[in-house]
Amino acid sequence: MFSRVTVKSLVTAVSAGAAAFALGLGGASVADAKIKPVDTQCTNNGGQQPGGQQPTCTGGGLTQESENQNPAGHAPPGQN
Repeated sequence: MFSRVTVKSLVTAVSAGAAAFALGLGGASVADAKIKPVDTQCTNNGGQQPGGQQPTCTGGGLTQESENQNPAGHAPPGQN
């Protein structure tokens, strides 16, 4: 019916197609990661961080400092 070379070629082609499909699905999930700005610190007009101040500014005269982070809490390269 089929020669061994034909069967091996068919199995190789199906395996390559399955691998490409699986890698394509895995790559799509990485692209879905949400990069969002996260508050890191507050600074006053002198460029100093007020004592006891939390990462999110509470009060007037302060500048909010933030950085873009991924869900793991890391700043991706080229995002800030």
